Amino acid sequence: MSVEFLWGDRARPTRGPKPTMSLESIADAAIVLADAEGLAALSMQRVAADLGFTKMSLYRYLPGKAELVALMVERAIGEPPELPASGWREGLVAWSELLFAAYLRHPWTVEATVGRRHLGPNELGWMECALARFGADSQLTGAERLDAIAVLAGHARMLAQQSAAQLGEAEMTRAMGEVMQVHGDRFPHLTAAMLQTAAEGGQNQAFTFGLHRILDGLETLLSRRS
Repeated sequence: MSVEFLWGDRARPTRGPKPTMSLESIADAAIVLADAEGLAALSMQRVAADLGFTKMSLYRYLPGKAELVALMVERAIGEPPELPASGWREGLVAWSELLFAAYLRHPWTVEATVGRRHLGPNELGWMECALARFGADSQLTGAERLDAIAVLAGHARMLAQQSAAQLGEAEMTRAMGEVMQVHGDRFPHLTAAMLQTAAEGGQNQAFTFGLHRILDGLETLLSRRS
């Protein structure tokens, strides 16, 4: 299927009534639906109904649901960010935080950006933006740079998915605490860690903690090679 509609102006339909919708309005209506009810609720018919049109009218603009989701991702994540003029580490921290925020704003994008799919300029632009922070003279190979970005994106995706499932660290801790009150003696190290966290704080830092440990590893690798 053609993905030209993601990469440039798509010719307006030449047959039938004069167009009364745009790709942007269709995608925005679909995003509102997915934000509220998730991708499972998304269908061409449902989006058309929300816009006040028939299902067949949408096919004059998009071939099908896969293309609609691709367009939604482009609109939801937006154009590549402007990163601070700083070193590679600071730039990748900012990039990861912005990507994480985008996933949190639109939880369905976690599901929509895995597997085989249509790719648009915004999604690839985010990758280009991150890879550019390593510079042309990076000590990492091309494959390693791509893997580094994949690990950072995967970290943001995993924590956003956990947040969307309302399984945050606080909720998990409460659920575990109820069990540990009865069976804590079977898990002494877990009990000790939970008690220390309760006394000293530090919970709900999984994204930041994991992000900086990933970057610590990259920094160590670059230091060894230089």
